[in-house]
Amino acid sequence: MAIILGIDPGSRITGFGLINAVGQKVEYISSGCIRTGEGALSERLNIIYTGVTQLIEEHCPQQFAIEQVFMGRNADSALKLGQARGVAIVAAAQQGLEVAEYAPRSIKQAVAGSGGATKESVQYMVQRLLKLPGLPQADAADALAIALCHAHTTASLISRAGLKTFRSGRAS
Repeated sequence: MAIILGIDPGSRITGFGLINAVGQKVEYISSGCIRTGEGALSERLNIIYTGVTQLIEEHCPQQFAIEQVFMGRNADSALKLGQARGVAIVAAAQQGLEVAEYAPRSIKQAVAGSGGATKESVQYMVQRLLKLPGLPQADAADALAIALCHAHTTASLISRAGLKTFRSGRAS
């Protein structure tokens, strides 16, 4: 059993998703968004750090996964995204969690079967995979997709190694 916290970083909206993964089975715990508002960047980064820290303290995840930065057309946006990622990673590290990072295409491939999947496809597949009653908010769906990608990657690695269980960072 492993509780996984997935984070979709953003300087204005940071999505989070928590799932419980047991072998190939996954179940939904919680998801939502850390909304930072319109303040100065330093204030928004502090809100992200505090929010991620509170999530970790409340849900005690054993694993943490986050989306890698992709270089878009706007360098300023990419830098702010990198800073949001950084504070989320520091919050996880301060709580003793190892950080797994996944490329956006890998996340989409793991959840929707195509690295070029649309946001709507990811939302739909997250809803189906986790048996949610409705579509999750887009940023929360992305965070859940990151957690699902990590769960599938971990389960696949364990399976390939021929191991039966994986608890608290130890394989047997």
